[in-house]
Amino acid sequence: MHNPLLDHTGLPAFSAIRPEHVEPAVDQVLADNRAAIESLAAQPNPSWESLIEPLLALDDRLGRTWAPVAHLNSVLNSAELRLAYNACLPKLSRYATEIGQHEGLFRAYRAVAANAERAGLGTAQLKLLDDALRDFRLAGIELEPVQRERFKAIQEELATLTSRFEENLLDATNAWHKSVAEERALAGLPATALAQARAAAEAAGDAGWRLTLEMPAYLAVITHAEDRALREEVYRAYSTRASDQGPHAGRWDNGEVMAAVLDLRHESARLLGYASYAERSLATKMARDPAEVIAFLEDLAARSHDVAEREFAELRQFARERCGIDELAAWDVAFCAERLRLERFDIGQEQLRPYFPLPRVLAGLTAIVGRLFGVSFEAEEGVDLWHPTASFLRLRDARGGEIGGLYLDLHARAHKRSGAWMGECVQRRRAAQGLQLPVAFVVCNFPGPAGGDPALLSHEEVITLFHEFGHALHHLLTRVDYPPVGGINGVPWDAVELPSQLLENWCWEPEALALISGHYRSGEPLPAPMLERLRAARNFHCGMKMVRQLEFALFDFRLHHEHAPERGAQIYQTLEEVRERVAVVRPPAWNRFAHGFSHIFAGGYAAGYYSYKWAEVLAADAFSRFQEEGVLNAETGASFRDQVLANGGSRDPLELFVAFRGREPRIDALLHSSGIAR
Repeated sequence: MHNPLLDHTGLPAFSAIRPEHVEPAVDQVLADNRAAIESLAAQPNPSWESLIEPLLALDDRLGRTWAPVAHLNSVLNSAELRLAYNACLPKLSRYATEIGQHEGLFRAYRAVAANAERAGLGTAQLKLLDDALRDFRLAGIELEPVQRERFKAIQEELATLTSRFEENLLDATNAWHKSVAEERALAGLPATALAQARAAAEAAGDAGWRLTLEMPAYLAVITHAEDRALREEVYRAYSTRASDQGPHAGRWDNGEVMAAVLDLRHESARLLGYASYAERSLATKMARDPAEVIAFLEDLAARSHDVAEREFAELRQFARERCGIDELAAWDVAFCAERLRLERFDIGQEQLRPYFPLPRVLAGLTAIVGRLFGVSFEAEEGVDLWHPTASFLRLRDARGGEIGGLYLDLHARAHKRSGAWMGECVQRRRAAQGLQLPVAFVVCNFPGPAGGDPALLSHEEVITLFHEFGHALHHLLTRVDYPPVGGINGVPWDAVELPSQLLENWCWEPEALALISGHYRSGEPLPAPMLERLRAARNFHCGMKMVRQLEFALFDFRLHHEHAPERGAQIYQTLEEVRERVAVVRPPAWNRFAHGFSHIFAGGYAAGYYSYKWAEVLAADAFSRFQEEGVLNAETGASFRDQVLANGGSRDPLELFVAFRGREPRIDALLHSSGIAR
């Protein structure tokens, strides 16, 4: 049987991939790799050419086999694909731990590293060797045999549990809907949200309107629905997903999964000699120790809390006087805040939506990126895609030479993971047959086209697209030929958000807004008064936004730093303690936020959610140079491309930042740009 997952001659043949292809392909690649590794590790005098380059080829084959599977599991989930995907997770985890604990391979790497100077290896090659030797230790190479086996078992179980967490959340999200027979029950919802609800009902064979927990639908209700009881009902369903509370209480409960994940992470960290998983997490990050992270977050909280308290007190007063709400509940906050913003600035996300049709936003985004970094994007037809709404762009340099490719999948739908992310499809690698160019995925969950009109984005959704595009550029514009330290790889997690958060800034600049906005019917640019109001409203509720992110970051870090299996998970106790210190909005006791916090229980942000704020300091300070020299200044853009994007993870991120900015980062730029400091 021809298996499309084993054909790596071009882009993945998504339409040909079937669940039955997955396990045989993975089994074959793992078996081939294991046999090759034994031979490579046994050579008497290993060198970069005889050891590292063949290993990179093996890693690439496995990555190109698995990347389409992982992607499809996220964007086109099915029961059959899920079974195949989950069957492979323990195998992949076992393989990764085997490689990390392979003594022969460890000795071979050390031999290459010992001869690195004599071999004339470059900076990226040396960084790869340093990272690899560190990762051997983090994989348990120095453990006793019994401990090694336990470590291996933990990694396999964690792979299964984190996947189960995401599946429970997806199933719980898909399970809930509300059919609405009369439009008046949806008073306040924007026309775009009503059209989406109507389309959802038609797709399900229902009359009327259908509300779901997909992000665009949820946000529309919680922000705009005038019916307070409807807001509460939707909020309750959303905030209790995959938990012991709410309309599907206990059915997809992530409680035991979360507790087991925390126990296993803690045990694995202790096996490696760390006091906590948080301490282990920092072994690959910029921050030096847990005390530094906690001090950083608490310092930001101290600077922000009074601002947040004043904002929330004002919102409570507005809710009483203008919305008739005596006690502001969690499901009232977004609704009242949107009305306060409209009253104060005469600007709201729905007013802006007609000016941000997705085709115009994409054209403007690629034009901005092109001007800054000397590249161009062109849509390519005939590429094999997994869904009719997906697309593919080819990336070229200033001379027309091909640099890489980018898949886009931007609309919400059933059986697609919520949120937004960038994923790797193909990594840049120089091999004997030539240069393999990088390919990325950018995935979002925006409303789709409706009623013959193009998809219309809120300004917040535009920011999300710019953010993920920044990650993609980090992957695509690397000039490092060794995948473990190219693009986003090898970059400490608390620095990897720098390019993504940096790119968000252009969503506020008049020169950039002129390129990404235009009325979807008339093409008229965003009117100057509306632009002024948008910019004036940028830091609306800046304190409340800041402390909310700090709540998430402190909760995550403390949860992993203070965890002790003998005390139990204590998830919500820790969350309440954090909220006592930093939060101003207090959700009801039945809220189960942590049960859906996939960033830390199913993603890569465990004991690392603080990275968003850490990198935001870097991004705000980096953007201040663009503000000084011109936000569309090609020379400044080229400097950022050459110093940061091109180098990927091949050099220390602080060194790269200093090379671009001319000095170490300062927190002042973040405090000013976020509105905390005036």
